[in-house]
Order: sequence, then structure tokens, then C-alpha cells
Amino acid sequence: MANVSTIGRGTVVRGSVRGDGDLDIQGRVEGSVVVEGELTIGESALIKSDVSARRVVVRGAVAGNVSADESVVLESGARVVGDLGAPQIGIRPGALLRGNVSTQVGGQGAGARPRAAAATARAARPKPVERPVAAAPKPAAKTDGLAAKTANGPRVEGNARKPPPPVVPSLKRGAKGALKRKGAR
Repeated sequence: MANVSTIGRGTVVRGSVRGDGDLDIQGRVEGSVVVEGELTIGESALIKSDVSARRVVVRGAVAGNVSADESVVLESGARVVGDLGAPQIGIRPGALLRGNVSTQVGGQGAGARPRAAAATARAARPKPVERPVAAAPKPAAKTDGLAAKTANGPRVEGNARKPPPPVVPSLKRGAKGALKRKGAR
């Protein structure tokens, strides 16, 4: 940590930040951050873009992808909405992450790698078997006594409505408990 730069608390940077050494961010950055050394995002820091460094330690908030050539560590209290990508990833208890995690060899950045890995994983999933859906029966044409054509083509004469249910005589109990038809003595 011979060459450490600091973006102090209360400082707002709008634009990209690039550096060869280590960087400690305590303020707010609205743009990408690319550092060759170690990047420390402090408890009061807010980063609104992608972050890339050799090693990244997050204690504050990042709304973007976080990638590192060696390791990414989310300390307790860290909040990241984005993808993580590094050969080694540590998430301490109390840290919050909403995104994908990718541990890849070779230090590829998380800017494109986790999204591509997620797309590949989605493409590799087996597709659900589609079952043919039975066609719903077509309703009969209502004509009110006039001749009409139904959707299937044949002509229907008269009233094509559904016939009423059959009439079933009701039963009642007689004086001695025997069942009798209504109207029967």
C-alpha cells in the first residue's frame, strides 16, 4: 500500500475513476472505478457503477458489478446490487448481495462474465414439455326459431338451445313411512 489515494467522505465524483495504485473510497462515485491495486469501499461510500481492481473490499454500498483479479470480500454491512466475479469471493455475515456470483480462473472481470454465465445457464436448462391444449367445444348457435348456420357449417332449424333437464317425479313419505309418488293415494 505504498501509493494509496482517497476519495473522502462528503466528496461526490461524477465520471470514471482510474488509477495504478490502491484506492480508498469513503465518498460517492457515480461512474466506473478501475484500479490496478486494492480497492476499499468504506462504510459511508456509495458507488453507482461497475467496479474493478486486483482486490476489492466492500464495506459500503455498490449499485453495479464488482470484479477482481484476485478476490472480492463483502464485509458486514456491505450492500451490493450487481454481480460479483473473482477467483476468490468472501461474503461475511451481515453483508447483503442481490446478483450473481461467479468464481472464474484467470481474473476475468464481472462486468460481462457473470451475465454471460447466467445466460449460458438459462440456455442449458431443459425446456418444459408443452402439452397440446384441447380445443374448447364450440357453443351451439342460438336461433329463436330461424334457420342459421353454426360455426361447423351445418344448418340448424328451430330452437338450438340446450334442452331442459328431464322431469323426475318427486317422492314423499306416506302415513306409515312408505314412499309414495305425489298424487298417488
